[in-house]
Parts: sequence; structure tokens; C-alpha cells
Amino acid sequence: MQSTVDGFSYGLVTPVVAFLMACLGGALGLRCATRPLVVAGSWRPGWLALGSAAIGSGIWTMHFIAMMGFTIESTPIHYDRLMTFASLAVAVVMVGIGIFIVGYRGATGTALFTGGTITGLGIASMHYLGMAGMSLDGQLEYNTLTVAASVAIAMAAATAALWAAAQARGFLWSVGASVVMGLAVTGMHYTGMAALEVHVHGTAAPSTGESAATLLAPMMLGPLALLVLAGIMVIFDPMMITGRPGPAPGEHKPGIPAHPRHHSSPARPTRLRLRVRGPVEHRTRTRTPQKR
Repeated sequence: MQSTVDGFSYGLVTPVVAFLMACLGGALGLRCATRPLVVAGSWRPGWLALGSAAIGSGIWTMHFIAMMGFTIESTPIHYDRLMTFASLAVAVVMVGIGIFIVGYRGATGTALFTGGTITGLGIASMHYLGMAGMSLDGQLEYNTLTVAASVAIAMAAATAALWAAAQARGFLWSVGASVVMGLAVTGMHYTGMAALEVHVHGTAAPSTGESAATLLAPMMLGPLALLVLAGIMVIFDPMMITGRPGPAPGEHKPGIPAHPRHHSSPARPTRLRLRVRGPVEHRTRTRTPQKR
């Protein structure tokens, strides 16, 4: 029989907290991923990897916070630990591929499309793999068109978030990119949940085991600790928040100023200097008397 599905058992608490967690993970991850574009001389692979881990942890934490408010009538819900951690690994790896493409290729059209598509597919894969890790006395069925719409939302919003983050134009652009990333994750999640139908078998006795919140809360300590670490690194690097470009490293040579010009300063007009050769000597010709 078809059972009633409720994704808002705690009202707006779980959706709001889940959205804020997705925004936090997106903000930290995108700032770490774009640090090589903001600060010269950064170790690009390390910062891109940290950004990927932060975004993956943020969307994974968002998903399971939202799932704490998900209930199905007449059947308890349990989660397989291996599948749950596998969804986290898939999120980090696929988001990392998209971040590395944009980080090394730049915010070009092809790189943004490829990186955004892979990042969006990573978000969707994390969601549906996490849903596959649920254990209940019933069968899950999805509407194909709604599932396709959820994947399209994830890819489009992820591409927009990567584009906004790659601009590196200041704090407001960073906030906008993180909000777009949060909308990508939460929009994809609840669109995917709208495609879900549950058919309960009604053959198993009600379980008296631990609730979903009790099972998932300890598993979130690792991703939350990673988000805290990324947040600390961002806090102690104010230039990542302001988005001001750092000076390009160069070799100091004699006769060359040690401090390069700022990129935002207008170009000074080139002045033509006339070389002064010295006073002009007026030569007078003296006529020598001719001999007759």
C-alpha cells in the first residue's frame, strides 16, 4: 500500500538549518577553491582539495539534516552506514573534479560548463545514493521527469555558483556564490524528494531501534569538524574574504622597482622625454684673407 511521506516533521526547522549548512559549506569551499585566483603564490592543489572537501561535507551534512525531518507513515527508517559514508565520498570526489577543472582551466565557458555539470552530478549522486542507503519495510519509486528536473537544477545552479566564485570581486560576490550553492543543494534535494513515492509492505513488525537522528548525529562530527577547520583558515586569511588580488611574485633586479604597480590603478600616459645634448655652440666662420 502507498504510505504518506512527510518531509517536514519538525516544520521549517530542518529546511532552514539544512539551507544554512549548505550555504556555509559552499561559502568556505568556494573561497578555498578560489584562493589561488585571489592570493598570488598559493599552493593550488591543496586549496582546491580543501575547497572540494568543504563543499562535499556541506552538501552531505545538509542532506542528512533535512532527512532528520523525513518520516514515513507506518514504518521506521534506518540507514546503512556503508552507503551513507559512500555518499559522502562520492560528493567529495565528484565536486573535487569539477573544482579542479575550473581551478586549473579558469572561468572559461567550456571549463565552467564541464566543472558545473560534474559538480551538479556529484550533488545529485550524493542525494540518491544516500536515499538508497535507507532501510525500511517498503519500496521507493521515483518519477522520472521530476528526478531529471532535480538533476538539471543541481547542474545549472552549481555552474552559476562556480562562475560567481571565480569572479573574485569581493565579499558580496562570495556571499552570492554561497547562496546560489545553497539553493542548488536544497532545491535539488526537495525536488528529488517530491519525486518520491513509498509503497509500504506492512509485513514486518515495527522496529524499536534507534531513530534516524540518533544514528546520523555521530556521523556528522567529521564533516562538521572539517567545516570548522576550513572556517578557521578563511578567518585567518582576510584577503580571501575581501577578494583583493595579491601582488604577483617577481624577481627583484637592479634598476627595477621592488613593488609592482596595482592592477586596478589606471595606466599612466607615457611621456616622451627629449634628450638634452648640451648647449648649442654657435660657430662663427672667420674669413681668412686671400692671397693675391
